[in-house]
Amino acid sequence: MDRRDRVKEALNHRRTDIVPYNVEFTQEQLEQTLAAYQMQAAEFAQYLGNHCSKVSYNLGGTYVRPGFFMDEFGVVWDRSGIDKDIGMVAELKYQDSSDDSYVFPEPDTTQVREVTQAAVAARGDRFLFGKIGTTYLERAWSLCGFQNFLMYLAIEPDFVQELLGKVLDYNLKIIDVAVEYDIDGFYFGDDYGQQSGMLMSPDAWRTFVKPGLAEMFQRVRSKGKTVALHSCGNIGEILPELVEIGLDVYQTVQPEVYDLAALKRELGHRLTFWGAISTQRDLPFLSAQDLEQKIADTLALLSVDGGYIAGPTHRLPADVPADNVRVLVETLRRQQA
Repeated sequence: MDRRDRVKEALNHRRTDIVPYNVEFTQEQLEQTLAAYQMQAAEFAQYLGNHCSKVSYNLGGTYVRPGFFMDEFGVVWDRSGIDKDIGMVAELKYQDSSDDSYVFPEPDTTQVREVTQAAVAARGDRFLFGKIGTTYLERAWSLCGFQNFLMYLAIEPDFVQELLGKVLDYNLKIIDVAVEYDIDGFYFGDDYGQQSGMLMSPDAWRTFVKPGLAEMFQRVRSKGKTVALHSCGNIGEILPELVEIGLDVYQTVQPEVYDLAALKRELGHRLTFWGAISTQRDLPFLSAQDLEQKIADTLALLSVDGGYIAGPTHRLPADVPADNVRVLVETLRRQQA
């Protein structure tokens, strides 16, 4: 059984010979890990043996000055602080809800085709996802500011609907092109939760976010491809609804905000979980011995009857010590022994 088949079996809720896994790194942690393993990036990627690959459609960004990255929407992100991979929005495109000066970009579908063709050719035996990071809600608030966006939900709902509609149209143009190719699924990155619950009320999410998200999911599923969603935080209130609109794979699954046993019991027959090894609570702080046991326990719990892709809840941050990175990597690889 190759890696792609292993992921497919897990998605079909069938137990596999080993639990499929995927470990991703922040740039700073990757550099530390390559130094610790004394490997180049390509050599380490082969050694690691990740089961999934992603082709990103967040295309066209550039650094406009040291530490400041402008993305394809013209949003400038400050990456000069601790977070050097995503950053904080530094410049807004909408100064207020009446601002009509911003011109929405058009996706470069020619480039979408080129990067997808290249990714399909380079996939090997890995399960390949197309990916739009900062997908929908995140893209909308990145343009007008997070606090402003939350206020607009209450006082300027028409502006919010119009803004989300433009983001949706942009994304659908990308999705419609990408799913023509031999990708296995589509991965959406859109945070709806925080540590103790939703970023907005579930009713607000249902009104403003759910309809567009359902349309994107349906475009993917109509081509027989898998739908995956990354969302940080506790979104337990809406997980059943996400399944109803077509979600196949939920990525992050933070054990510090969920009862993993209850989650597996209640939704494990309908949803595949991806992650669940905590970058917040466990990987930076546990002893190597305790971490190895924690990983083993998590694999045993969530892989019953398939439905689990093992991995950290997020890209490994720089504060995970080298010994614990090695424990994670080797524990997952040792399944193959």
